[in-house]
Amino acid sequence: MPHLTTVAGPLPVSAVRGPALSHEHLVLDLDRTGDGAAVLDPKRHLSAVTSELAALRAGFGLSLVIDLTCRGMGRDPRALARIAEESGVAVVASTGWYYEPFHPDEIGGTPVGQLTATLVQEITDGLDSTGIRPGVLGEIGSHGERPSEPESRALLAAAHAAVATGLSVATHAQLGRGGLAQLGLLTGTGLAPHRICLGHQDLLDDPAVHRELAASGAYVAFDTVGKESYQSDGTRLRLLLALLDAGHADRVLLSCDISRHAYLESEGGQGYGHLFRSFLPMARAAGVDDELIDLMTRRNPLRFLTGAETDTAADTDTHIDGDPDPDADPGTEEI
Repeated sequence: MPHLTTVAGPLPVSAVRGPALSHEHLVLDLDRTGDGAAVLDPKRHLSAVTSELAALRAGFGLSLVIDLTCRGMGRDPRALARIAEESGVAVVASTGWYYEPFHPDEIGGTPVGQLTATLVQEITDGLDSTGIRPGVLGEIGSHGERPSEPESRALLAAAHAAVATGLSVATHAQLGRGGLAQLGLLTGTGLAPHRICLGHQDLLDDPAVHRELAASGAYVAFDTVGKESYQSDGTRLRLLLALLDAGHADRVLLSCDISRHAYLESEGGQGYGHLFRSFLPMARAAGVDDELIDLMTRRNPLRFLTGAETDTAADTDTHIDGDPDPDADPGTEEI
């Protein structure tokens, strides 16, 4: 029986009976200006985060959160373990490096081999001397149509570490751009496409790129659901329906990417539950049935994490009836 590596230890896949959030941040510090906006501080926000997850477990069966807060992003494995224990929701932690503006000094000019060794050691021995092991590499970042030289080294190191350890890689593609370049770089190391998830594709209004990524076998993340200042959910839904109608439901991952404390429900934000309370009802109204929703929110994340190549339900007919109003909304730069 395949297992996930969670902050509480190995978890059988069969234990994940409800949906997963495939790209979130439960603890985070991306503050570069001193305003404290891009922060989820365990000293101030842990209780609110825990309460939200517990409520989603009770109301929607939330079973798993993939936390993609990696090196240089304010990662705190012990806080993740506490959130998981108190909420009853399993949490997968991560390792790797975000995109260049947030690279710690350790990236510098460090060769790929040395960066790879750092990641393999964390995967083997645990994060930050806690013994808590990551279950995924991510969110490995780049910005622009092609990764910068330091970003390329970070991506290559993640890919080599993934090949060596059997973990999968989730990326940050700034505003959805550069996914094809990321995919080419990662697969060039021998990493299989189905071990790769290209991030923030719901911020890129280009269905042809989404189809190309999915057709390669990689996962396509619609993972900023609810971030209306970057993209309207109407546009996200239009793009999602196009990908489903093209037959690629088995390549979709969904999440909200909560990355500021203002996004928490306790502070008037959309919260981690926006996917379940708002976006999925919109998808159902547009003709997406519960089988497809289970595929995108549970079975796909589990296959991504474990490296399973197929899903017996992946052949479900993915033709969607209805044509929602795209309601496009121009985005702004993504954190």
